[in-house]
Amino acid sequence: MPEAAIIIPHYNDLARLMRCLRALVPQLGAAGLPGTELVVVDNASTEDLAPLSAVFPSVRLVRETRPGAAAARNRGVAETSAPRLFFLDCDCVPDAGWLASAHALAGSGDVVGGAITLFDETPAPRSGAEAFETVFAFDNRRYIEMAGFSVTANLLTRRDVFETTGPFVPGLSEDLDWCRRAVIAGYRLHYADGLRVAHPSRGDWPALRRKWRRLTDESFALNGGSPAARLRWAGKGLLMPLSVLAHAPRVLRHPALRDGSERRAALATLARLRLLRMVWMLGQGGRGHG
Repeated sequence: MPEAAIIIPHYNDLARLMRCLRALVPQLGAAGLPGTELVVVDNASTEDLAPLSAVFPSVRLVRETRPGAAAARNRGVAETSAPRLFFLDCDCVPDAGWLASAHALAGSGDVVGGAITLFDETPAPRSGAEAFETVFAFDNRRYIEMAGFSVTANLLTRRDVFETTGPFVPGLSEDLDWCRRAVIAGYRLHYADGLRVAHPSRGDWPALRRKWRRLTDESFALNGGSPAARLRWAGKGLLMPLSVLAHAPRVLRHPALRDGSERRAALATLARLRLLRMVWMLGQGGRGHG
């Protein structure tokens, strides 16, 4: 029986999945590491996955017809009996020592979240979406230390923690919901900067819009059930324009933005996205559904 299972959900993103596996699979045979099983759970992709099995025959490929990463991750957990559970996203590129760090850190907390850095898949200069993501995406240390959750793109836990906490719930902000349930159950959440993966930034406005539409819908499902909660949700929506002013200094001071044009692009995208989220949230608060 393997000591650990790496669970990767996938849907129609074969090129990025192959990039992830090229970085990850060579780590599986490292001397001195416990046995580790790699499970890719495909969400009924329409892409041909034959290249995956041809290049990486040791990777276990499972198909889950229920849509969504939550269902895929739950299926991955059910498909293995390993006592340690390591979660990655298919578009992440783990560092060369990621698996060794994962095994070394697995005992440091009941739920361990690592660092997620950003990289661009297109040449400079950055688009507005890329510049925005460079500033605001995946601040996992802050999520863990201030908001009480870790994203599942780079997360370690144990089977007993998962079984006590329960499965990921589709339709919600599943990482936020699951981690908060784990904390309520008495488990410790820990940030590990040495557990590092890189994630591509969203390259354009449509991709960024889809991401935030999904996140807004999932957050509403988690927070907006009762009439009072819907009213509070709409009130938060009204504050969205003010958040542009609150977050503008972060854009202007961010060291990774190369010049004034990237800062202007990030600010314009910040304003556009926050105003759009206000419209979405007011609509959800008024109708009571996403």
